[in-house]
Amino acid sequence: MTFISLIFSIFIMEELVGIARKTIEDFFKTSNSKIKSDKKFQDRRGVFVTIHSYPDNELRGCVGFTTPEYPLYEAVQKASIEAAFHDNRFLPLTKDELDKVVFEVSILSLPEVLNGTPDKRIENIEKDKDGLIIEYGIRKGLFLPQVWEDIPDKKQFLEALCWKAGLTPDYVFDKNTKLYKFNVKAFKEFEPKGKIIEIGFKKK
Repeated sequence: MTFISLIFSIFIMEELVGIARKTIEDFFKTSNSKIKSDKKFQDRRGVFVTIHSYPDNELRGCVGFTTPEYPLYEAVQKASIEAAFHDNRFLPLTKDELDKVVFEVSILSLPEVLNGTPDKRIENIEKDKDGLIIEYGIRKGLFLPQVWEDIPDKKQFLEALCWKAGLTPDYVFDKNTKLYKFNVKAFKEFEPKGKIIEIGFKKK
């Protein structure tokens, strides 16, 4: 999973965070959400854009793609627009909020299916490092590794993931439930329009 760290340098990640903010700034200037392309960012990666209020760090929107559906440059723009305006947990972001929020970009490794017995699958989840996806039929939920900061207990983390997918916690142990794990490379603004920093994850 270390390929993410090797490929995505701090300079690339800084630029991607800048693209996330600029996409929303441009929308408020032109009301145009047309997606632009750039030959420099043609690699296809899963990506999430997260928006937090500043300075209280409350979630304001988080949307993305778990699999490499789009070239990275386009994926960041699409995810930014969705996070700002179409995360159904929140009202659309307003222009007045732009100086009161920070943008964060997470690049995902390819999700890896967790096999074996339910207990074995849970054992193979690395706390503070792995993001998780749960699937059962049409129901699906995802937590980025950043969520460990708010839910540090593995049992509670899995329970909350189930509830997010519209499932009860016992579905973790259902043989028909699919669990995937992934890692991320993540950077965010330290403050609105400010310095861009890497998000560190605790080592197991």
